Amino acid sequence: MNTPNNRRRKESREKIEKVFVELLQTRDLSQIRVSDICKQAGLNRTTFYANYTDIYRFADSIRDRLEASLSELYQEERVTGVNSNDYLKLFRHIQQNQIFYRTYFKLGYDNNYKIVSYDTELAQKHFQGRFIHYHMEFFKSGLTRIIKLWLQNGCQETPEEMYAIVKSEYQGREEFFSKAAE
Repeated sequence: MNTPNNRRRKESREKIEKVFVELLQTRDLSQIRVSDICKQAGLNRTTFYANYTDIYRFADSIRDRLEASLSELYQEERVTGVNSNDYLKLFRHIQQNQIFYRTYFKLGYDNNYKIVSYDTELAQKHFQGRFIHYHMEFFKSGLTRIIKLWLQNGCQETPEEMYAIVKSEYQGREEFFSKAAE
């Protein structure tokens, strides 16, 4: 019986995902075919289509899973409404899930994500309430770029070193990071 949570279906999905992510490291999404995935995973095309509508929706499902995993890291902040600015937690998550972050960026999803939580009260203080959306975009773009560079270099620096780099870019704004240190 092919129920949504049976072991065989789960194993098939894991094989499909593993092969897909491996292929994405050397090819563009448009160059990957369902038949390529199935052949390398040792599965039938019907198995793929029993789990996914098409390759693009499959790619979206990987994005959704990574974003959900990242969102879980900051669950307490969303519930309490307090931004800890704990980027160390983020860098540790990236280091532990490098292949998925590389895949996320390779698929171009980084151009679409939204900052879920931004400390507008602190931004009001530092920027006198002016042009906050520009500051948000500047921060998002800068953070995204250093994450990409870190991944490109194989995450050679520790998460603590990466956190220190981000923190150094905000010198003079110690209270921005003081909540994370508490």
